[in-house]
Amino acid sequence: MVVAMGKVVLLFLCMVLVVVPLACTDSIQKLEVQKHLKNLNRPPVRSIKSPDGDVIDCIHVTHQPAFDHPDLKNHKIQMKPNFHPEGHPFGESKVSSNSKPITQLWHQNGRCPEGTIPVRRTKKDDILRTSSVQHFGKKKQSSFPQPKPAKPLPDIISQSGHQHAIVYVEGDKYYGAKATINVWDPKIQQPNEFSLSQMWILGGSFGQDLNSIEAGWQVSPDLYGDNNTRLFTYWTSDAYQATGCYNLLCSGFIQINSDIALGASISPLSKYSSSQYDISILVWKDPKEGNWWMQFGNDHVMGYWPAPLFSYLSDSASMIEWGGEVVNSESDGQHTSTQMGSGHFPEEGFGKASYFKNIQIVDGDNKLRAPKDLGTYTEQDSCYNVQTGSAGDWGNYFYYGGPGRNPNCP
Repeated sequence: MVVAMGKVVLLFLCMVLVVVPLACTDSIQKLEVQKHLKNLNRPPVRSIKSPDGDVIDCIHVTHQPAFDHPDLKNHKIQMKPNFHPEGHPFGESKVSSNSKPITQLWHQNGRCPEGTIPVRRTKKDDILRTSSVQHFGKKKQSSFPQPKPAKPLPDIISQSGHQHAIVYVEGDKYYGAKATINVWDPKIQQPNEFSLSQMWILGGSFGQDLNSIEAGWQVSPDLYGDNNTRLFTYWTSDAYQATGCYNLLCSGFIQINSDIALGASISPLSKYSSSQYDISILVWKDPKEGNWWMQFGNDHVMGYWPAPLFSYLSDSASMIEWGGEVVNSESDGQHTSTQMGSGHFPEEGFGKASYFKNIQIVDGDNKLRAPKDLGTYTEQDSCYNVQTGSAGDWGNYFYYGGPGRNPNCP
């Protein structure tokens, strides 16, 4: 209220007293940033300093930003899903070359108590790196891969500056998806570029009404202020226009888990020709309540996207995608050298290229099963590529990624 009143007074001074416009703009921006920080950073029960410089606030589960959403004002938190998908994942205990499980760096200095959730504290500098307070924590439009378009598509690369190497299924009703993804630290050329590896749960057309639920790992200097590899989620119900955001940076996703922080750094990471480390992510729709749940690993049910957030996904998904995405800003007139995955092409194989393994979908009977008729898609396979396969413990899998700029990708 104080911040709002301050903004009104400032606007009055600017208009009536003809204060220097630049000073007015700066002052109003400071007030907006202050207000946004106060909204995002709720009073913690405990705060934990992470070795990477993050501060993790343990806030009461009922105080999280989700409940600011107009459709969730009277929402009763569902503390566990009514149903898990049937069919246990295979091979999860046989992760090649792993010496210890994936954790998050902040765990070295403490844990959040029961009844709270860990939230990465947003800093003033995080918001100031974006073009505006309104755009903080949001993807730009046209950032989704559009395989096999119904009509000829304009040049996606120049249209959005995003490039992909993905595997996908379409043509059925899907009620979730699963994958195990190895984690890397791809090099990013420009601070405004990112590299991520994720699943997309998509509903609707690729127009202005696309519904999307996304989860995976990412390196994004613009969003986080460093080059750490971090667990993330995203959602939108209008093709990234006004709704949705990363992690808990707006109302929407309801977290119930006290152990894992969205947006926090993952450790350890895979090394080239050395140990490989991976994470497992499952997203599925609760057949009873209609909420979309997320599980991290075998033990951590993270929370859910409530059904009222969506239009098409209130029924089912019409496409599932797995794979990598980078921003190619062509800042120096050449293709970016931002890496996707490990930064190596799929043909290099295990220990060198990035992989998704045990990729599965959840069908109408709430059963996990192998996807049928997998398609692949990439805008420029000389920059980033994808190769699929199927074998034993790995089930359906694919290698993907690449270095970006190279002699064949100028």
